[in-house]
Amino acid sequence: MITAELVRNLREKTGAGMMECKKALEQTGGDMDKAVDILRQKGMATAQKKAARTASQGLVSSYIHMDKIGVLLEINCETDFVARTEDFKGLAKDIAMHVAAASPAYLQRDDVPQDVIDHEKEIYKAQVQGKPEHVVEKIIQGKLEKFYEESCLLDQIFVKDPEGKKKVKDIITEKVAKIGENIIVRRFARYQLGETAK
Repeated sequence: MITAELVRNLREKTGAGMMECKKALEQTGGDMDKAVDILRQKGMATAQKKAARTASQGLVSSYIHMDKIGVLLEINCETDFVARTEDFKGLAKDIAMHVAAASPAYLQRDDVPQDVIDHEKEIYKAQVQGKPEHVVEKIIQGKLEKFYEESCLLDQIFVKDPEGKKKVKDIITEKVAKIGENIIVRRFARYQLGETAK
């Protein structure tokens, strides 16, 4: 027997809709853990579909670290309702804190200017002189991948991930799956005391 209380508990745990929670519990014979797994798998699949939806609501979040580093971050979702939830505000705060700690230079790969990429490639090429051409190309691609992971916010390993595996974009995808709306980090600015403007 799937009680209303059981459905409510699962909803609180996952943020999924009442009907989805009820179906997942029916599917698993009332097993809460298995129901959570089903909802997470479904959520990840729907997160991909939601990526095309317009996200024009949201908030500007700020984070100040010991009065020395400040971050402003604009993060968008689809509705004002979601923008006001603790879940969404928490995500915004976490990403702003990540920006303070990891100091990304760009939001995403597409934002890296071509001349910066070319300059990086030249450096890598100089480092692997004398190796066969096909090997050089692979090494350059590998080093460029590492550059993106260090320089682009969405590709950086999330500072609060205990296992050090999830990227910032994975954390966002998980939240999209849980909340059920598209979420986009629009832009950010990071200020450090004593830093000169570039």
